[in-house]
Amino acid sequence: MAGSGVKAAVEWLASVAPDPGACRREWERDPRGIALLPAGRRWDVLILPGELGCRTLDVLTRLIDRPGPVLSGFGDARMGFFVPPGTVAHWVGTGVRGAGRGAWIVVPHPGRAAAGGVRWLIPPDGSGTLTDAALLELAMHEAAAEGRD
Repeated sequence: MAGSGVKAAVEWLASVAPDPGACRREWERDPRGIALLPAGRRWDVLILPGELGCRTLDVLTRLIDRPGPVLSGFGDARMGFFVPPGTVAHWVGTGVRGAGRGAWIVVPHPGRAAAGGVRWLIPPDGSGTLTDAALLELAMHEAAAEGRD
């Protein structure tokens, strides 16, 4: 990601922090390059099991040019898809966890290599692009069906 894209992504992510300036400074100082950020303000995160998440991301990238940000963590055992705020409050899905209002997630700096077991598969671009929840659900259904073949 180019320098201006990273700066925009950092600004977009840090904007949800209680103190955005402190978040940016901590990100720059922390050698792991991670921050704990609240979900539910600019985005929610739907967290899928790794295998389903990988297949879902494959389907999603066939449907659209660029989905919203996607995190992978814990040895790719889980994948987090950034969706519009409020999605988690209405989501019903077996095996899918959600981080919405009141939840906090570990977020790596968008311009650094993997750190702390969490990495970006698709980093934010700073524009606020999120994955449409209905499209994500469609991709999940197709991915689940492909996994049974």
